[in-house]
Amino acid sequence: MKKIGRLDRPDNSGSAKMFANPVLEKLSRTHISIPIAMFLGVGTFSIYMGITTTDISFLKAGLLMSGGFLVFTFVEYLLHRYVYHMVPDNKFKDKLQYSMHGVHHDYPKDKDRLALPPFITGMYAAILYFLFDFIMGEMALYFLPGFLIGYAMYLGVHFLVHAYQPPKNFLKTLWVNHAIHHYKDPDVAFGVSTPLWDFVFGTVPKKQH
Repeated sequence: MKKIGRLDRPDNSGSAKMFANPVLEKLSRTHISIPIAMFLGVGTFSIYMGITTTDISFLKAGLLMSGGFLVFTFVEYLLHRYVYHMVPDNKFKDKLQYSMHGVHHDYPKDKDRLALPPFITGMYAAILYFLFDFIMGEMALYFLPGFLIGYAMYLGVHFLVHAYQPPKNFLKTLWVNHAIHHYKDPDVAFGVSTPLWDFVFGTVPKKQH
């Protein structure tokens, strides 16, 4: 089992101070609604541009959006498993891993650090657009919204599983899996918005086998 956090915190409460500079410290925090609104706003504008500037059919547009959503869930899984949980075998990787994700495992109830700050969120959206545009041209106008909807859903689910008690329906699995990942075994349940890729790659918590 990887040791993802640094602190022995039985209640996992409180918040870490990441920067000595108060301005940088403030900029490192965000309310979850801000990046979600940014992603959905960019996605909506991209769909509008797709409708008004291309001849892509509604069927193809729907398939592109579905593909973008599915690709996001795969990227989410890979990043969480192999980047956020990288083995910190040198000082640089240790600091990078802790800043990106280890701090969240130490302070999972810190609601202001469940998403990237707005300026980084905006940068990510721009990079994704230019990347997808380079790869697929005008089809990116529909693929990007699907990807960003997936990203927004991931942020929303991640916030809900930390902020609220699990519902009494099939969605409870998302709460249970993430709790296992945080408090029992950080080497399983890497999918936050969906357990799909955990099933594919065999990282579903043992209780579900």
